[in-house]
Amino acid sequence: MTVRLAVAAVQLTATTDVGANLSRAEALCRRAAEAGARLVVLPENFGCFGADADKLPHAQEIEDGPFLTPLRRLAKEQDVYILAGSIPERGPDAAHTYNTSVLIDPAGKTRATYRKIHLFDVELGGGLSYRESEHVTAGSTPVVADVDGFKLGLSICYDLRFPELYRALVQAGARAFAIPAAFTLHTGKDHWEPLLRARAIENLCYVVAAGQWGFHGERRYTWGKSMLVDPWGTPLCTAPEGEGFVTATFDTEPQDRIRAEIPSLANRRL
Repeated sequence: MTVRLAVAAVQLTATTDVGANLSRAEALCRRAAEAGARLVVLPENFGCFGADADKLPHAQEIEDGPFLTPLRRLAKEQDVYILAGSIPERGPDAAHTYNTSVLIDPAGKTRATYRKIHLFDVELGGGLSYRESEHVTAGSTPVVADVDGFKLGLSICYDLRFPELYRALVQAGARAFAIPAAFTLHTGKDHWEPLLRARAIENLCYVVAAGQWGFHGERRYTWGKSMLVDPWGTPLCTAPEGEGFVTATFDTEPQDRIRAEIPSLANRRL
């Protein structure tokens, strides 16, 4: 049975101004839905983007979180799924959140949640370093969710560098991967597209990658180039600079044909 899914990746330039972030995120989700998307994906940290400590005051529960309430209303109004790329979910203690994706269904209900497994603890040189684990607790469980019969594997940003997660997702039935992100300018310019295409090719899966873009204050720049990729590894569309969205339709028929031509998933030994 062929399944088709119209998908949109939203690109934002979020800051610590929560009200402005949520207003722009909602407006872009609405526009994407009105353009025909059935699944709309927001970037990582769409509601508040700054240092991880800046997010602690916004730590919230999944079911009554203020970052999600307007998206729940919009999902019902537009009859769409919305993947809230990530929110600061209330964590195990006052000093930590979880970095959590929340899939909202067309009834405005939570369909799935995923807590980011791989945390961004890196030294980039030039005095730039990130220690996400100082204020974020890692998740541990891969998640695959159903979107109108299309199996969607959930991940967040730095997860992209860990192919074993995506193999676990495809083994659980994923047909597409969602990768909301805030990829740094430093790494994104060289690694973003090759990694997205590699995850698509390795697993013969579609990819929807919604990124933050631009300058966010305090020396934080992100790469953007939000992208939809097909199972052959070909970018279907790429967002230009600035805020906006891109759309494409995922289709299991050509995906099944590619998987038959290149049966690497069936031939794997490990």
